[in-house]
Amino acid sequence: MRIRVRQSAHVLERSGLALAGAACGVFVGAHVGSSVPWLTTQGFLLVMMLSGAFGFYLGIDTPQIPFHPHEEGTPAERKIDAAEFLSAVGTFLATLTAFFAVGIIILREDPHIVWTSLIMAGWVIGVVMQIVAGAIARMRR
Repeated sequence: MRIRVRQSAHVLERSGLALAGAACGVFVGAHVGSSVPWLTTQGFLLVMMLSGAFGFYLGIDTPQIPFHPHEEGTPAERKIDAAEFLSAVGTFLATLTAFFAVGIIILREDPHIVWTSLIMAGWVIGVVMQIVAGAIARMRR
């Protein structure tokens, strides 16, 4: 019974992260769509939501490589955990761009298209990093 409760809690946690990613995707999509007329579609918003949900579901809660401080001198222990690094940077980049998108929407600013392009690029790169991190972490299980 205890294992089922832990598994259920884990699924709820990951679902919550997916919902947060979807919400971030909506904000980035709303900002980019309002600045780039041909991206003002429901399909674009749906893709943004799904990419955020998928990225945040897979990439935030990645299992870490076991840490053995007494063996830190070995070459295997000096390696950077690619999944953990990609997850951290991707999550930061995706949420930072969502934060900027929300700020622009709330303050009713009209930034130059370059800034909008940077927000879109940051979102895409961040979410892709999360998805890759999740794939790496799950392949090494």
